[in-house]
Amino acid sequence: MENKKQAIEIADILRDNQHAFVSHYPLCAVQQKALHDMMACRTSELGGHTLYCNHCHHQVQSYNSCRNRNCPKCQYLKRMQWVDKLAATLPAVKHFHIVFTIPSCLHGLFYMNQKMAYSLLFKAVGETLLKCASNTHYLGARAGVVALLHTWGQTLTYHPHVHTIVPAGGLSDDGMEWIPGAKTFFVPVKVLSAVFRGILCRLLHESVCQQQITLPYTIPDFETLKAKCYANKWVVYAEKPFASPENLIRYLGNYTHRVAISNHRIVEYSQGKVTFTYKDYKSGGIRKNMTLEAIEFLRRFVQHVLPSGFCKIRYFGFMAMCNRKSQLDLCFSLIQIPTWISTLEGLQASEIMRLITGKDPALCPKCNIGKYISQPIGRLLPVEPG
Repeated sequence: MENKKQAIEIADILRDNQHAFVSHYPLCAVQQKALHDMMACRTSELGGHTLYCNHCHHQVQSYNSCRNRNCPKCQYLKRMQWVDKLAATLPAVKHFHIVFTIPSCLHGLFYMNQKMAYSLLFKAVGETLLKCASNTHYLGARAGVVALLHTWGQTLTYHPHVHTIVPAGGLSDDGMEWIPGAKTFFVPVKVLSAVFRGILCRLLHESVCQQQITLPYTIPDFETLKAKCYANKWVVYAEKPFASPENLIRYLGNYTHRVAISNHRIVEYSQGKVTFTYKDYKSGGIRKNMTLEAIEFLRRFVQHVLPSGFCKIRYFGFMAMCNRKSQLDLCFSLIQIPTWISTLEGLQASEIMRLITGKDPALCPKCNIGKYISQPIGRLLPVEPG
């Protein structure tokens, strides 16, 4: 027994194909746990409780969530709380959305050394933005950065890239002035691309020399890999700045705490094949359908399970945790524009749902009068006193 909302879920595909999938592709412990949690999510395996109305006595069975960060059913409340908290810490100015992508020649190296390689990618992105922002030709100030790692493309292919939110401006060196950025761009993307490529290649080279990263067997040495990197054009994509805090918050809600694919994108699952929708950005973002064998679909999904304990959201500059008490508060005092106030921090799940949806989740939908009362599934045997 389980609670379901979508007609087709990734958990259904996993249950039907788990043995065949594992026999084809051996999994590490983190991947095994992620798949097990997703199959057990909101089923009797994790336990649960019965909700019954104190007015009409209507009963609803409710099972516990797995809370695994790779599960598409367990991210909504976390996402809304994080977005609400971040919106309250961002300066009330325009913000840029800048995306850093690595070339395909590095994909093998990154997948083999995920924890270290992703950390170096974050470090290169943060160093690039802070270094370019401090250049007097562009901004000449100390910038702030929020960075989010995604490892997938729309068709679930391996595509590591980092989305960043950068406030349009920064602190002067003496901390006495807020220096506003250009209205239309932060730093030219060609400059960002060149600096980013140089910094990441340097960091990778240092890690290879220190034997912290292993090269793929197809690459004899790092110089060969570096030549391939410099032969490719590196892509840094920058969108127009957000015009209002509301637009920024809406954007953050779409990009944070996401998994490789959500259940609502799966449109059909039959005869061992999975059909899902995706955006074809080469055709202007048109929605299309793709059909894959179930085993191939699961292989693509599993490769985006991140290493255990890896933090996929990081902060740099005046947005870094160590600088929030000093530099970020200084930014607020210099800008002197009212900021977003957090409304969800510290609230329980039911209270968050009430604020977001405008409906009371405890209200019985059958009679619209009574309130649901929770009772654990299963009854304890009575124990005689003494």
